[in-house]
Amino acid sequence: MIKHIVLFKLKDRSPESIEHTASILRSMNGKIKELLSLEIGTDVIRSERSYDISLTAVVETLEDLQTYQVHPVHQEIIAHMNEVKDVSIAVDYEI
Repeated sequence: MIKHIVLFKLKDRSPESIEHTASILRSMNGKIKELLSLEIGTDVIRSERSYDISLTAVVETLEDLQTYQVHPVHQEIIAHMNEVKDVSIAVDYEI
C-alpha cells in the first residue's frame, strides 16, 4: 500500500479560504475508486511556518496512485489548487 501526503500553504490564509479549499479537496471522497482512504485536515496552530491544509490518501499500488493522479476529478482539483496555493510539498511511501 502507498500513503500519499500533500501539504498546502495557500495564498489567502484566512480561515474562510482555508475551509473553502479544504471542502473542495474533501469533495473527492467517494469519487475515485482507487482511493482507499482520504483525509483532509486544517492546521490548528496557524504559525508562520505552518502549512494550511494536509491531504492524506491511501492507495493499494503505485499504479493506483498514477491512476488517481490523472483521474478527471483529481485533475479538476489540481486546477483549483494551482490557482489558490502558494506552495505545496508531498511525500509518497509504502506502508
